[in-house]
Amino acid sequence: MAVIPVALAGRAYDVVIEEGVLERIADVAAPFLKGYASGRRVPFVADTNTHRLYAPAITANLAANGFTPDWFVVEPGEDAKTWGVLERLCDWLLALGVTRKDHVFALGGGVVGDLVGFACAITKRGCGFVQLPTTLLAQVDSSVGGKTAINTRAGKNLIGAFHQPALVLIDPLVLATLPPREMRAGYAEVVKYGLLGDAAFFAWLEANANMVLAREPQALEHAIATSIAMKARIVAADERETQDLRALLNLGHTFGHALEAETGFSDRLLHGEAVALGMVLAARYSARRGEIGTADAERAAGAIAAAGLPASLSALGLACTGTVLARHMRHDKKAEGATLPFLLLRKLGEAYVARDVDLTDIAAFLDAELAA
Repeated sequence: MAVIPVALAGRAYDVVIEEGVLERIADVAAPFLKGYASGRRVPFVADTNTHRLYAPAITANLAANGFTPDWFVVEPGEDAKTWGVLERLCDWLLALGVTRKDHVFALGGGVVGDLVGFACAITKRGCGFVQLPTTLLAQVDSSVGGKTAINTRAGKNLIGAFHQPALVLIDPLVLATLPPREMRAGYAEVVKYGLLGDAAFFAWLEANANMVLAREPQALEHAIATSIAMKARIVAADERETQDLRALLNLGHTFGHALEAETGFSDRLLHGEAVALGMVLAARYSARRGEIGTADAERAAGAIAAAGLPASLSALGLACTGTVLARHMRHDKKAEGATLPFLLLRKLGEAYVARDVDLTDIAAFLDAELAA
């Protein structure tokens, strides 16, 4: 078991990592259930998969403690992060009589967490929510830090708000049901923490990736706790990404989001897979600029490939040019006027924000990677 505080002024909260914690939710989350003690129903949001797998045990535990959950169930995948689903969710919360002192429970991956977090940010001008992440990617990344959003025709996560959870409960046992591909996609975000700021953790992952991916309990908890502890420190220092510190968490994402856009934000390339390849491209582009050696760039690529993640742009078989991919980047939410900051590497374990990157050079670099 591990408890990691996210130390925000006036809004601090804990991330609890414990096997079986979901089956004891009434005990662990007791302070956030007080408003439902009078017989009101407790709002839970899940996708169809997490509802099928975990709703019976959660419902039984709540019932044994005098609480009754009410479930809002969405379809899995990014299609749940739309205006229409957000409207239905907000209407449902209002019909339940949710108040600003209440808490909504988000059971699922990053899609459910993003949707619920944004709905809670705008319902009654802000009510509380508790994150119950069920994918590795959500456990180590999206459930912590308060970024919430939905998607629009203009792009992914462009409509949203910063709204911190009141509590995050992570049960590593739920990862036993996660398909191997989803597990690997989440592992990409774990590698990200090593590459951006902890060379020793990156080296540990090189030696222990198989154990983490095999869900060996001690290795898995260490990987999750180390990742969250790093994110907690960064979020506490730069909650709203007004400095360059929190921006470091976007390592691999600028390239990755362009790849997601080109593949239609579909199952052809999962978010974690796109981030993994984006980190490879960031490392290789850093080598192109002479900031790290080619051997270090290929070491990063090797660690990602060894985990079964995409490490070659040409292998995706995209029918596009580097210019097309660079054009997608112009719609990135981190763009500022005519400039776009890139997360690059000074060395393995030290990322930085580069503000002098020419998108024409990016396009040429990507053309070379597409042809490799």
